[in-house]
Amino acid sequence: MVQLYNLHPFGSQRVVPCKQEPAHFCCGRDVLFVASAAASCRVEVFAVRDQGRCEPLGSFATLGPVLRMAHSEAGDYLVTIEEKSKATFLRAYMNWRCMSAGSSRVCVRMVGHKMEESYGETLKEQMSIVEMPLSDPPLCISCCPVNGDLLVGCKNKLVMFCLKYLVINQNLTVLDFERSLILHIDNLIPAEVAFCAGHIAITTELDVLILKLELVQQSADGTEQCAHGVSTLEKPVDGGPSTHTLQLELDEFIICQKPVELLGEESKLCEIPVTLESTELPTEDTKHFQVQYLLFRRFTPDQSPFGFCEETKLHSVQLLPVYQTAHEETGNKRELLSLFCFFSLPHVGYLYSVGKLVELISTYQYSEKSEQAVLTPQFLHVITSENLQCFTVRCSAAAARDEDPYIDTTAKACPPVALDVCTLRMQLFIGPRAICHFKNHIILLTKANTEDITERRKPTRRMLSRKADSIKSRTNSESEPGWNLYIINTVSTIQLYREMVDYSRTYENVKTESCIHLLSEAHLLVRAAIMDPSFLKSDEKEELLRAFRESCAALGDCYSRFDTKDYHLALPYYRMSGLSMTEVLKRLVSEGDEIQTYERGFIFYLTHSLNEDLNEELSKESANKVLQIFCLADPVQLPNILCSPCMRNVCPLTAVKYLQKVENIMPSVVLTLTKAFMALKMGDLTMYEHEMDSYKETILACGFIGQPKLLRQHKKGIVTPTEFAVHLKEMQPGLLVAATVALHENSKIELEEADTFFKMLSSNSENAIPQLLVDFWEALLVVCSQEEIIQELLLRVTSQYVWRISNKQLPETKPLKTTEDLINSCNHFGLIFPWVTSIMSVGSPSDQDYHEDISKLQSLLCSQSINIASVLPVLEPLTEAGNVGLTIHVLCSTRLGKYEEAIDQLLKSCPDAAVLYAQHELKDDNRAVWWNKLLPELCKRTRLAGNDCPVLISSLKAETLSVVATELELRDFLSLLPEDGTAAFFLPHLLHCSQKKQLT
Repeated sequence: MVQLYNLHPFGSQRVVPCKQEPAHFCCGRDVLFVASAAASCRVEVFAVRDQGRCEPLGSFATLGPVLRMAHSEAGDYLVTIEEKSKATFLRAYMNWRCMSAGSSRVCVRMVGHKMEESYGETLKEQMSIVEMPLSDPPLCISCCPVNGDLLVGCKNKLVMFCLKYLVINQNLTVLDFERSLILHIDNLIPAEVAFCAGHIAITTELDVLILKLELVQQSADGTEQCAHGVSTLEKPVDGGPSTHTLQLELDEFIICQKPVELLGEESKLCEIPVTLESTELPTEDTKHFQVQYLLFRRFTPDQSPFGFCEETKLHSVQLLPVYQTAHEETGNKRELLSLFCFFSLPHVGYLYSVGKLVELISTYQYSEKSEQAVLTPQFLHVITSENLQCFTVRCSAAAARDEDPYIDTTAKACPPVALDVCTLRMQLFIGPRAICHFKNHIILLTKANTEDITERRKPTRRMLSRKADSIKSRTNSESEPGWNLYIINTVSTIQLYREMVDYSRTYENVKTESCIHLLSEAHLLVRAAIMDPSFLKSDEKEELLRAFRESCAALGDCYSRFDTKDYHLALPYYRMSGLSMTEVLKRLVSEGDEIQTYERGFIFYLTHSLNEDLNEELSKESANKVLQIFCLADPVQLPNILCSPCMRNVCPLTAVKYLQKVENIMPSVVLTLTKAFMALKMGDLTMYEHEMDSYKETILACGFIGQPKLLRQHKKGIVTPTEFAVHLKEMQPGLLVAATVALHENSKIELEEADTFFKMLSSNSENAIPQLLVDFWEALLVVCSQEEIIQELLLRVTSQYVWRISNKQLPETKPLKTTEDLINSCNHFGLIFPWVTSIMSVGSPSDQDYHEDISKLQSLLCSQSINIASVLPVLEPLTEAGNVGLTIHVLCSTRLGKYEEAIDQLLKSCPDAAVLYAQHELKDDNRAVWWNKLLPELCKRTRLAGNDCPVLISSLKAETLSVVATELELRDFLSLLPEDGTAAFFLPHLLHCSQKKQLT
């Protein structure tokens, strides 16, 4: 559907002072080229100034009448197809600007002609005409706007010329072409071609084919495979009889092929094979291509009750590039973002996206038969027999989605690509014949029939407002040719944007869809201007950015005020507008106490904005108004709303009243906690205690999962404890820790966030670890099931225990759990071994001050959870810490399987515990350490110490010899006994060993 609005995209118009009737014209950069229709065979060049003023720059002769012409911005050259003596010629005009300096010298050369340096110097001051001979007559041409390459359409083939920059010397660079590629296409006579960034669009009378030339790597077996890429065709689509069959039909029959549309990979199924032939000289830099089919579409002639319309032909094929939005850091660098293709039938036009995805974007229905159309990033201009029509386009909407992945999220929005296009203006003209466009100018050729001229002399119609010009209308009726070449200025983006916004207000209370539609059109108009490569240098830059924000705000208002299915778009549009929540409230909420109806879009915006951590605090009045809005629209959300940082200034008494109303209908733990929070803000501790006593502590801890912001909020990206959390720290630290553990286990808070939270809560220095944080780590170890987090927590608590023991630092608050509590509740804390207790029993009295940290550390090492290798560096400060250090060392050696090293440490520092250690640790596969290490070491040390160390003797006699005698054979036992040992000392154990043998 095409909607019609009577807006004014066209501004003033002027007449181009052509000396002869124009046959063809085109624009380039800041100039207009006009090829004469008369026998003079000349091209006039005009400089286009502000407001469309035309100043003649000069003219140059052509070989014959110009049949086609095009200008390339890259290289600034003009290319023409000219006719002379019934033959057609392809010529490119280089350095034509020297005419404006008064030079009349012209150089004609063949394409690829090697120029000597002395000859090339003269090229600075003369125009060069490059002749490009072809084996077949050229039918149509197109210049690539990205790199200046030239594509020429001939019967059954397309020829590509690459633009070359030849450096003659450091002061002179000359343009030339190299014929690089021929695309052979059977049974195809191109009517028009378009060429851009390797994409080729070809039209015949009723067929459209879009191809893409893709670079391929040269294969190892030679260049032939790469240089000649023949498209592999699948089974042709059933499009009707072949061309050969049609030619055999009788003349009185008309056979039409079926209409076909093939997109993407399916377009390979068309009946048009393409063969590539590389014609450039092979070098290391030679490019090799293959063809990718993007789109094929076949139309049928229009049918009517009176027969077929023979004038059904395609026209105005174009490829429109859209570039990445310019930024200060990228400067003037243009990077292709999206590509669009337009083509038209007499009564309908089609716009496709052919970049990342091939799809039909828009269809344009014309009110009458079209003659020609021209596509721009902002508009589609179409001429009919009596009108110049201006349509909106969706190029900027599609390109914006290619550029920004965050569009169509809660962060950013853009009107949909599928939004209905509209006609902005249908401007009356008599006999439009041809049109082209550049910058903010439309060039329009009109040519009236004889009866039109007669009518035009009667002052009955008023055309566009024309500014007074020095060019006077022709008064000689005998020489009246009936044609005019106009330059029509399109109004500035800002001016048209303002008009569209003003127009949309007429629909605000009448037709919601039309209001949103017009504002969406205005938004896309501004967005297209911002995406233009010249945006950074535009005088309207700041105005455009301001208009963009205004359009976002206006769309946000629409989606907030109107009951639409796309109400959720209020949020991203308001975000893009840069408006604060306070400003949005002022736009939508009336002053006073009157009751308003609030639509879903507004509530959606408020809910998401308040639930996010915005650095904005609403005033007391605004916060209370928000409270009132939600009480009416969505009372269940009140607890969540009140916990928002934005609502810090809300009146707590008012909040409690609203919460009480909700609680009577739908009580919940979160609601009770919110009421307690408000009671704290009021300083009403009695009410606070009453609310907190309503549920058990475990239920309250789980209640914080429903609303974590009761405990912590974000300010400028930093986690900040609330007044509720501060109060719980002083009065119920266990509940605070339990609640934080519940938040972590439900993915409501990260481990690092929790660390920051407890550090800020305890007002410690950044490096100091508060006891409440250690309590959190210990409590989290009880319930955590993720191995990675468990090892991180074990490392953290170990580091803290070691730091406090080595620095003789007591915790600032009493730990919530004792060692016994942790052993009973947590698998990661093990029972402390007897030999550890034995060592500690003879420790220094000062160790008793840090008994809790020491026992927790020993308990951790007595379990199998901690990774000993990872904590060894952390335990280093305790190496010289007396008995504590000894237990830590021996525990680590044992966990690492270094039993002999552990026995050496014990025998050296605490021999009393050696046998206890052996009894506990040397079992099963490790029992051999008894006789391989412990027995020889005890004998050796006893011999050296004599009777001065009774502990060694008792350890040897009481347990070690008994275990060895029980485990070994008599012969093996005897071999272990020292040769100088006293027989009476060992005899009882020998007898025990021999008796064991007899019993078995």
